Amino acid sequence: MTTDRLPENQNWVASTGLSRRGVLIGGTFAAGFAAAVQPVAASTLKTDLKGLDERMLSISVQQGQMPAYRVKPAGSGRAPVILVVHEIFGVHEWIKDICRRLAHAGYYAIAPDLYARWGDATKESDIQTLISGIVSKVPDAIVMDDLDRAAAFAAADGGDSSKLGITGFCWGGRITWLYAARSPRVDAGVAWYGRLTGENKPPIITSQPIEIAARLKAPVLGLYGGKDKGIPVADVDAMKAALEKAKSPSKIILYPEADHGFLADYRPSYDPAAAKAAWGEALGWFKAKLK
Repeated sequence: MTTDRLPENQNWVASTGLSRRGVLIGGTFAAGFAAAVQPVAASTLKTDLKGLDERMLSISVQQGQMPAYRVKPAGSGRAPVILVVHEIFGVHEWIKDICRRLAHAGYYAIAPDLYARWGDATKESDIQTLISGIVSKVPDAIVMDDLDRAAAFAAADGGDSSKLGITGFCWGGRITWLYAARSPRVDAGVAWYGRLTGENKPPIITSQPIEIAARLKAPVLGLYGGKDKGIPVADVDAMKAALEKAKSPSKIILYPEADHGFLADYRPSYDPAAAKAAWGEALGWFKAKLK
């Protein structure tokens, strides 16, 4: 994958407080749901692996190996690739289930642990400690490069990366917008309730989705909740206006009665009606764009 817009700069290590030893990454995931989301709701869905090929793996990245979870349809066919970008809780059971759902829909789905250099987000039970100790330390630039490498790995692992999509949730929703502006190889993105505005804090946070609306290289479907207190409707409307001004083929759908995390069936925020409608929109978007 191309990295021509990513400065290959070892100052990242110093600027993020990582020693060379500190960025060496492990290769396993804890089983189950993240500690910060307990107890798991009774509405939690479980997708089976019938007809699927599942694998835990590691991907070579700058100065180490990054763990990832991959599921694809069983057999020899090359399925279109979808990068799955986790929430702030890391690659836990729900993210794995999303990968299984995508694989049943005919995609090679891969979820890299983009927090691995800073710790295991699935094991941290306190939200504020998770944010301050891990999430706030993750630079956009490293995430972009890690996603490039995950896509390259997928191509070598039997995925058809000539048809490349990306989807992400919450923290990963913002990353979806950013990666669609970075990579010329992405064909489509689906951003689930990802932050659209905010304060930039270089070298960690370098830009916000609303700032790069005119630079999107692939159409993005944004799925948002009207009752999301963290992403007000005014921000959603501003992003719509920015996309319209840029004459972007991207699209935003707002579910008026849905809250943040409305697809997350393992949490109280789950909205079955909005989740069903939005999942159908997401699959339709990828079907139309990854062909």
